Amino acid sequence: MDPEFPRDWMWSEAFAMLARVDRLHREFFRPVGSASRQPAWEPPVDVLETAREVLVLVALPGVDAEQVEAAIDGTDLVIAGKRVLPGELRTAVIHRLELPQGRFERRVRLPGGRYRNVRRSAANGCLLITLDKMEPSRG
Repeated sequence: MDPEFPRDWMWSEAFAMLARVDRLHREFFRPVGSASRQPAWEPPVDVLETAREVLVLVALPGVDAEQVEAAIDGTDLVIAGKRVLPGELRTAVIHRLELPQGRFERRVRLPGGRYRNVRRSAANGCLLITLDKMEPSRG
């Protein structure tokens, strides 16, 4: 057995626990005030960069990509929209409801640079936002 195994295992468990805490913090339902534009939750995101693009994958199951607003605000990408139960499910008996409902908004800091062409598409139950770099990375 590797003598480093217990220490490595503890670190990996600690990092996994921190990731879960961060996810729960982002998914936690905050009381929504009377303003209907106030977001109630934040979806988790992955941000990846290639030489020519920045890709932002947003976990939004059941949300139509065309109904999501995505815009660059300074150095951030702002993603906003609403997730609601489909009409045919509104009269169903709910035994468990874990996917957040209502208005969402997520502000994501973008890697340095300038971008154009904010494109949205659906990818495996998620929203994929693609931003073209104005000047591709030299590498």
